[in-house]
Amino acid sequence: MALAAFNQQSIKTFNINNDLMHNTDLIHLNQLPLSQTKPFQWTMKRIMDVTLSLMAIIALAPLFLLLTILIKIDSKGSAVFKQKRVGINKKEFYMYKFRSMVNDAEEKFEQVKEYNQTNPIMFKASNDPRITKVGKFIRRYSLDELPQLFNVLKGEMSLVGPRPPLLRELKEYKSWHYVRFQTIPGLTGMWQVSGRANIIDFDAVVNLDYKYIKNWNILMDIGIILKTIPVVINGNGAA
Repeated sequence: MALAAFNQQSIKTFNINNDLMHNTDLIHLNQLPLSQTKPFQWTMKRIMDVTLSLMAIIALAPLFLLLTILIKIDSKGSAVFKQKRVGINKKEFYMYKFRSMVNDAEEKFEQVKEYNQTNPIMFKASNDPRITKVGKFIRRYSLDELPQLFNVLKGEMSLVGPRPPLLRELKEYKSWHYVRFQTIPGLTGMWQVSGRANIIDFDAVVNLDYKYIKNWNILMDIGIILKTIPVVINGNGAA
């Protein structure tokens, strides 16, 4: 039922909203966060986040341990790293990930800018030399994102929502891009289930986020979660 409802909703969700793209003052947008516009469903979203993230952490504990060992064997450095991101209402927080790159990847960012295959806001490079052997595998199946279940449990993220940007990315934002901060960032979302490997335009990503925020309900979240499962298993749409 939830998946059917999501599929019906997605017919209008994946269309680019030209009015949004060309509006620079956002007068027509509701600037209130979803927690205020839909308080009951927002509470249900939080209950679902806590329940499912806790169950997943317990069930996947052996996998967490295995990945930690493999990452440590493969390259020097900690298995998990934290990175400052921007969430709902532009609040900063530290997002957790399994390390898929060399330990000094952040310091080497300026050296690999030329590998970027997208626009300045989105960095995506299939031949990024910083990615380790184990990192290549865990990125394909999105296993590097699993530690964000703890961010979900802490209330900094949700299972579903826009991906939280890096601080440096905000310098490239257009005014209408800030609509993304009306909701809590997510582990998965519209971009992931739409084939993110083929979406390299940030305006298109934000339009998906905007449509999600505009049409959001709890069934939409459930539908996205269900669609995420085969995407992860098949390694489709990996960054």
